[in-house]
Amino acid sequence: MGLATATPALAGCDPDPAVVAADAVVMRPALFATTVAGTAIFVAVLPIAAISKSVKSTARALVVAPAKATFTRALGDFDYGDRPSEDEIAANY
Repeated sequence: MGLATATPALAGCDPDPAVVAADAVVMRPALFATTVAGTAIFVAVLPIAAISKSVKSTARALVVAPAKATFTRALGDFDYGDRPSEDEIAANY
């Protein structure tokens, strides 16, 4: 009976339109350039990474992380690195 009158709490909130616009105009192009530069650096250091058996971690740092920040996060969401990924959550259970 008591739960029928309770108001649900919403976890999300709408981001500030100025933050979304700045993200779309400034940050996404900069992150795209970072992804391209990271890919070029990765290709250059690939022989060294292969010798040291660190190809996966090198690729993750130079290509995957900037690409995820560029293409998969919501506009205006700058807390994406603070939350665990769905894969990390699933691995814990």
